[in-house]
Amino acid sequence: MPGKQLSDPCMDCKDADAVLTIRRRSLCRDCYIQFVGYKAFRRMERYRLRKDLPRTGPCPVLLPLSCGLSSSVLLNMVHAQVEEQLSKPRGPQAFDLHVLIVEPSSISSTNVLQDGAFELLQRRFPLASFTRLPLHSVFEYVPGLDRILAEYAGQSFADNTSRPPKERLDAFRASITSPTSIADVDSILLNRLIIAFAKDINCVGIIWGDSDDRLAAKTLANVSKGRGSCLTWQVSDGPSPFGMEFNFPLRDLFTAELQNYANFFPELTEIIIPDAPLSDNILTKNLSIDQLMMRYVSSQGAKYPGVMSNVTRTANKLQSSRMPTDGSRCVLCDTVICNPEGSTNQSQFIVDSEKHPSNNFCYACERSRPELS
Repeated sequence: MPGKQLSDPCMDCKDADAVLTIRRRSLCRDCYIQFVGYKAFRRMERYRLRKDLPRTGPCPVLLPLSCGLSSSVLLNMVHAQVEEQLSKPRGPQAFDLHVLIVEPSSISSTNVLQDGAFELLQRRFPLASFTRLPLHSVFEYVPGLDRILAEYAGQSFADNTSRPPKERLDAFRASITSPTSIADVDSILLNRLIIAFAKDINCVGIIWGDSDDRLAAKTLANVSKGRGSCLTWQVSDGPSPFGMEFNFPLRDLFTAELQNYANFFPELTEIIIPDAPLSDNILTKNLSIDQLMMRYVSSQGAKYPGVMSNVTRTANKLQSSRMPTDGSRCVLCDTVICNPEGSTNQSQFIVDSEKHPSNNFCYACERSRPELS
């Protein structure tokens, strides 16, 4: 009996028509899902192999879910990996999957989780445990943060401790006028909440849903903001300064490839909050450095994907700074403060030292304070 005639056979299985082309390979639906999913799978295998990790029992890992494209796709891939592990009678479960959703609307009013999305997530991914927190719960998980924010904001900000945490955080954010500083502080608070929560439930690692182009944009933005010393853990797999592993399983995949993957799973479209497109009419001065770099990478990455990949790969090869440090940490971002030539004065670039008497902030946090931004 003659075989089925295919107009454009898949280059891998040869048994179905190709539906998409990825990296010059025409693949059918199943082979595309397998190709993309394997990129994340092999990076998550380290938890099964237990290299430099606890040898007994599954490793608890945290996946911060923003309900954006990348983190939602990562959840789908990692949950499928847990299902596969449990389907093998003798195969040990490599990790326990915990998912933290920081309420998107508490970060930006334009990001609203759809009605029933949280319940849908729990039904769709039953092997993961879910926690949902607002951003202002960072006051609960990071003791003394209210005093740190008041010191960071300076004399122009007065914290009213009698108000609810949400109103206090909103008032602090409103005291910052620079778009770059606002985005920078939001990112710091979000990271501190995620890391503190991960420690609270004894996770050995955090798996972040950043794609290749997102990591490239983060690399360029952090260098521009004076956070270049943080690249060794903000965009690279491996240990972090917070006592746990950071892993970026989607680092070999582009956003467009993740979008094609998501299109094969209709249930993801009910969860994903699409990114608001940046209008070309917005003045550059009204955009943060992070937005500018993401816009640049998105436009240039479509033309020169290899160049953007090189940015990420180069950053991944960086080693930790060997600059002298006494072990002190920035009170805001909690990273180690480097002291060039043994100096302990982080505010040498500030003209009016009376307005900024504190040396408790790292260079990047100091230069983004409201009275300097």
